[in-house]
Amino acid sequence: MGLLNDLNYTMTSPNRVQRTLQRVAAGERIGRLLQRSLHPIDRAVHRVSGERHTAASLLAGLPIIMLTTTGAKTGTDRTIPLMGIPVADELVVIGSNFGTTSTPGWVYNLEANPAAVASYRDQRVAVVARHADRGEADRAFDAAAAVFAGFPDYRRRATHREIRVFALETAM
Repeated sequence: MGLLNDLNYTMTSPNRVQRTLQRVAAGERIGRLLQRSLHPIDRAVHRVSGERHTAASLLAGLPIIMLTTTGAKTGTDRTIPLMGIPVADELVVIGSNFGTTSTPGWVYNLEANPAAVASYRDQRVAVVARHADRGEADRAFDAAAAVFAGFPDYRRRATHREIRVFALETAM
């Protein structure tokens, strides 16, 4: 099972309250607000919980990984909480940025240097990111929509730009 196994990655179904919060979070206005505010909150909850949870994993039941990339311009490590979507036996991340107009910075970081570290709970694995091809990206969006109902809206709202999808593979 590759990276999924290396991370001891598991997904649980969200409960009723979490599904309701997901529907609320999928809205365009809330998405813009979350795009600006959720990552620092996620990182704080991650730190306080001993790296077991994020705000998004607790409140919305989302499968969040922490991805550490190297800054494309600065060369410094950047850690960002992202939804890790299992597709077949791979783990993918999607640069939807909550369906907003801009591509997230971590995408440019991975394009400049595909070496990264994926963390899930207490597991850390060195990974290499590769661009998903069109078919893989479509499967990733289908899988993401099954996990979080907001993804089709994100994709629709961001039709003016290419939403990049990356498959993460264990580094050799």
